[in-house]
Amino acid sequence: MNDEINYTNNPLHGLGLQELLTQIVDHYGFEILYAYLNINCLKTNPSIESSVKFLKKTDWAREKVEIFYLYKYKNLPRVSSEQFDLPPRKRIIPEGQTPREPAELSFEDAERVREKQALKAAEHGKTKNYRGKPDSDRGGYFRR
Repeated sequence: MNDEINYTNNPLHGLGLQELLTQIVDHYGFEILYAYLNINCLKTNPSIESSVKFLKKTDWAREKVEIFYLYKYKNLPRVSSEQFDLPPRKRIIPEGQTPREPAELSFEDAERVREKQALKAAEHGKTKNYRGKPDSDRGGYFRR
């Protein structure tokens, strides 16, 4: 890895998971976080300690929370396509970009975001809607 890469402009640099979660929970609350992120540790008996424990063990969930922190809480512009594939902590934030005020979020907006994500996933064939009727040419159940 190149030692010359400077990650210090990334708001996640040097920020522990517990502090990150505390900041976003203090600002938004567990209910709105669950509405946007759909991670059960934010809904079922939520606490900072239990959520941190889960997020430390679960890479996909931790990255989801870190992305939320960067692009909703810190309200940074979306990353370039080459940075998109990197984990949030390894992304390089350009020098001119600085964190802004946290985005205003609502349950209605969270529902719209979920609907958009479901449509995109369905378009890309990532979800299966089984209706119980066999698909004769595939020997299994059909997808919508």
